[in-house]
This record gives sequence, structure tokens and C-alpha cells, in this order.
Amino acid sequence: MNEWTIDYAGDEFNFSTGKVAKQANGSVVVRCGDTQVLVTATMDEPRPGMNYFPLMVNYEERVYAIGQIPGGVLRREGRPRDEATLAARVIDRSIRPLFPDGYRQDVQIVATILSVDDDHDPEVAALNGASAALTLSDIPFAGPIGGVKVGIVEEEIIINPNEEERENSDLDLVVAGSKDAIMMVEASANEVSEAKILEAMKIAHAEIKKIIALQEEMRAEAGIEKVPFESPTVDQEIQKQVDEILEGAMKEAIQIQNKQSRNERLDELKAELKEKINPEEDEDIQGQLGLAFEKMLKKSVKSLIIEDGTRPDGRNYDEVRPIWAEVDFVPRAHGSGIFTRGETQALSVLTLGSARDEQILFGLGEKETKRYMHHYNFPSFCVGETSPMRSPGRREIGHGTLGEKALLPVIPSEEDFPYTIRIVSEVLESNGSSSQASICGSTLALMAAGVPIKAPVAGIAMGLMKKDDEIVVLSDIQGFEDFHGDMDFKVAGTKDGITALQMDMKLKGLSYDVLEEALNKAKKGRMHIMDKMLDVIPEPRPELSANAPAIITMNIDPEKIRFVIGPGGKMINKIIDETGADIDIEDDGLVKILTDDQEGGQRAKEMIERLTEEVEVGKIYQGKVKRIMNFGAFVEILPNKEGLVHISKLADHHVKEVGDVVSVGDEIPVKVIEIDNQDRINLSLKDAKKELEDKE
Repeated sequence: MNEWTIDYAGDEFNFSTGKVAKQANGSVVVRCGDTQVLVTATMDEPRPGMNYFPLMVNYEERVYAIGQIPGGVLRREGRPRDEATLAARVIDRSIRPLFPDGYRQDVQIVATILSVDDDHDPEVAALNGASAALTLSDIPFAGPIGGVKVGIVEEEIIINPNEEERENSDLDLVVAGSKDAIMMVEASANEVSEAKILEAMKIAHAEIKKIIALQEEMRAEAGIEKVPFESPTVDQEIQKQVDEILEGAMKEAIQIQNKQSRNERLDELKAELKEKINPEEDEDIQGQLGLAFEKMLKKSVKSLIIEDGTRPDGRNYDEVRPIWAEVDFVPRAHGSGIFTRGETQALSVLTLGSARDEQILFGLGEKETKRYMHHYNFPSFCVGETSPMRSPGRREIGHGTLGEKALLPVIPSEEDFPYTIRIVSEVLESNGSSSQASICGSTLALMAAGVPIKAPVAGIAMGLMKKDDEIVVLSDIQGFEDFHGDMDFKVAGTKDGITALQMDMKLKGLSYDVLEEALNKAKKGRMHIMDKMLDVIPEPRPELSANAPAIITMNIDPEKIRFVIGPGGKMINKIIDETGADIDIEDDGLVKILTDDQEGGQRAKEMIERLTEEVEVGKIYQGKVKRIMNFGAFVEILPNKEGLVHISKLADHHVKEVGDVVSVGDEIPVKVIEIDNQDRINLSLKDAKKELEDKE
């Protein structure tokens, strides 16, 4: 067994290999504190006909890692949580660009979470473990990379923050990078400035270089040779023929502004090549034609943008596509907004609910709940295609979470707005940056519903084109530019700062000056987009949507919650049945009454008040006679609260028999005249009648 240890931002990271999982191409156990992750890298034989790189990343959470047994009937782990899917996406996005062009063999990374302590994030261990496992394997991989989490607590930048620091942080930033450049960024932030984000990236990269140096040392000691692989090259004669045939036609095709028309024209050009160069459909030549066509297409896109100074749709570098938006598109929704930018369109629909609608999160830690949810759907019709409708995949989960991160900092606190909020963004058209369109649409839906958000949020996707030493940063990239470009940089935020960030690089090196330029241009574009949104609805409506349920809040003594619940829930179910209200009671005595009927909600509140009300001396109550004794009558004045009307207090004259004045079941006014030192309540019928007569 080989073992290496490094001080990584104040934490001791230990890597070991050669002891477990030895049949994988590469395996490593990463430990930091009591967090321990086994990461394996495995490669399979080539599959004929593959036209993409089949990389699989699995982030496998095990509940035994926190000393618990899974719930449910099966008592075993089931479908991965969204958080596990997102962790797998972070690893995938960080390592994918470092495999050779044209590599088509199956590669699988499996990160198995064996043990977790609250202060050491297993995601960081898994990310670094994935790089180490690949580095120690024979799989072709141009790494290593390293990864860290970054927080900001009271303006101080902290690498790999512990649990307390994470809870108080204004930034949750994951950075992965090679020795030369940052490769991947994922962040949620509390309106953090562009300058502070860039500073955090620089500090993160300095730490990343340390763990990369350790992995290079590990690789040198292991001495494992990589499996030889040469990226497919294009026959120069075929490339020359393709260039000559498509000269001029290719540049004209990529400048067709309508996405579907452009794709149709590109397909026609491919067919022309086949007819002129490969009419007999030789498979080898066909493969070469495909490579040559794609090479010329990419070259033409970059040439148009960098050399001619124009983009495929005619915009300049900083220009945002035409925008239109509206609210209240869905008539019965609590709030809705449509945001359209170019050929990308998202409809966001908002629903308000009570505390019982919160999502319960079961993870490797304490059980938590989530009162703001943002879900994202990407049906095939939005790109003019057909495919089976399935449950959300990794992309949908990732984009929905990015929207959630972007908007969460502006969602009002539960004390100020006691609702659970769910937004569903339906992508209706897509040609680049649908995730940012969903953020803009969701801001519109929130304001239309009357949710008092702290500030509106807008999002934009930035791109980059590099040819030789020339680099151009593009604002509001469309799908064509994203596919053929070198960077996808999504930025969302308010006018005061960034709330969410996601960056994926295809280049192996990029200066911080370019990143700074991208961030600053993103802010300019974001403000332009926000102005267009605010033209539609300038601020949250002062009143909730008429379709939204009303929530009445009240506080009761926690000791009296049992009176409201009743034995076996009998009392609270009675209130719900009689009023139609939905009632949530928290342990601290906060009661939330959710109702579509204000009258029913008020009745529910009054019933709860009566159940928890304290008896006041001197107050008159309308009571019900429950029992008659020879010395007086017992009268219920509040639920479960009875007092005695002594025979001498029944009337202003002498009463021989209690039954001469009252009977069981009578409803009578009574005045509380005393609560003695044994908490016995003494009542008076005659005093109540006299006081009521005097008021008349």
C-alpha cells in the first residue's frame, strides 16, 4: 500500500492506494478528518459506432457513513438524492475536458462515501479522489486537477470551510482547476461582488496547485504508463476537398439566424459533400468527411467572430438578443412569468403552500427541510425534437438547482413571509442559456404573485472564442456559439452582486484578466436584461394573488399545543373539518392557518384562541352548564375550562334549588369573580347579568 499526506488549507488530506479495489484501473481512498471516500476509475473496451465520449460519474452516498439505517420498506439506499447527482456533475464537468479529443471508450468514476463528519465535505474529497484515481491509472487523462470549496465569513475568504463557517458564509464556491487554469466553477452567493468572486478564485487556485503537485508525485512513484491513444486526424486531401467545396457556403450557412433553418442548411451541405466525395458510401471516407466538416464548421464560426468581428446572428460581442416578457400568462396560477430572449423561452409558474409542503431532505447529516424549491423541465419539443418523457435527468436537476441558488438569497424569511414556495420553469424554446431564462422568468413570477423578494434577479450566459492568441468574450451566447466555443460562463445576480455562478472551460489555460472581463461584461448584460424585466413589472405587487391561499399566523404557549391537538388529533381535526383550513403548529408555538376562505380562517383562529385562552378575572364568558350539584352549577367557559357558580351567585334573590334557575346544557353568561390559590375558578351569573343590563 502507498500513502501520501498533504496539509491542504489547514486540513490534513490523506491519499492511499493499493489496499482496496485493486481490480479497477485506478483506485484511491481519500481521508480528511473522519470523512473517507473511496474513488475508483475504470475503463472498458471500445464500443463500435460510438460518436461521443461515454463518461459516467457516480457519487454513491451510503447511510452507514453517518451511522444510520436507511428508512423505507427496503431499508437500503435507493435513487440518488439531488445533492449526490449535483456532486457527480461537478466531478464530470471538472474532468471531462481533460480526456483526448475523439476518445470513445467507456470510463466510469465511482465515488463511494464511506464515512462523513460534519466539518469535512465529502464532495471535495471525491473531486480530488477522482483526479487521483485517474492519475494513478492507465486511462488517458491530461490531469491531474484539484478542487476546493471556498466560503466568505465577515469578508474573510476561507478555503474548505467547516460546518459553522459554511452556515455563516456569504459564498458557497466550488473551484476545480489544472496547474495552469481554472476548469470549473459552481457557486451560490449572497450578492457578492465580481471583484470578491475573482479574488476567491485566485486564492482557491493557489491551494489547488498544492494538491496537483502531490498527485504528480504520486504518479511518478506509481510509474504507471498510460494506454496509448491518438486523437483521430483528418486526411489532408479530404480536408482540402471539403474546404474547397464549402468555401463561402459554410460562412453563409452559419449566418442564417433561424436555428432550425441553419441546421437544415448545414445538413444539406453534408449531403452535398457525400454526393461529391463519397457517392459509394465508403464508411472510412464517411467518418473522415464528418471530421473534416466539423473542423471546418468550427473554424468558420471562430473566423467569423474573431476575424470578421460579427456573430452568426449578426450581433456585436456585447449585444443581448431581443427580449420580451409578460406576467400572469397562466390564469389560475398563484404567479407566472414568461421570459423570452431570442429563440430561448421559459415559462415559470409559482405555487404557494404551507409549512407541511416543505421538502424534507434526507442526507448524510441532520434531517432538514426546504421551503423554496425551483424545478426545471426541458421537454424535447423546445428544440423541435421528439423523445420519451422521463423523470428529470442530471441536466434538469443541475439547471433547476442553479435557478434555486440564484433566487434563494432574495426570498423573504419565513418570519416575514410564512409560505412554502415552489416554482416550475418550463422551457418552451431553447437556443442557449435556458437556465438563465428560467431565472428571469421566475423573478417575474415571484413579483407577479406578490412575494416580497428583496431584489429582482437576472441571469446571463457568457461565452468565449479563442483562435491562436486572440480571445473574444461574448455576451448572451446562443447554443451554436456555446457548442463551438471555449467557455460557458453563467452569471446570475441582483444589481448589488452575484447570487449564482457556473463556469465550464474547454481551454487548458485562461488568464484572470479574461475572467475579470467576462464577469464585468456579464454584469453589464445582466443590468440590461433586468431593465427589460422591470419594464413589465417594476416591483412585487403589494397584495398576494387572489388565487393564492391566505396564511394567518398566531403564537400560542407551547405548553398548550396539546389542547389544540387533542387526544389522537381529535381537536385539530375537528377544527380543520369545520373550517376547511389547513393548520400547521410548530414546536415553538407558531401556528399557521392556510386557507382559501378568509372567513373559515378567522373561525379557525378563534377556535384555537378559545382552546388556548387564559381565564381572566372580571371577564364575562358565555358558558355551558355541564353539571348541577346541590351547592351550585359547574359551567364550561372555555374548552376544558370549568368554573363553579355557587348557589348564592345564581340570582339576586334567595335560591332554594339550583335546578330552579339553570339546567344541564343551558348556555348562560357568567363573570369570573375569583381564581383561588388552587386555580379553582369561581363564577357569578347574577353579576354577569347585572353588568350586561347596565351596558344596555
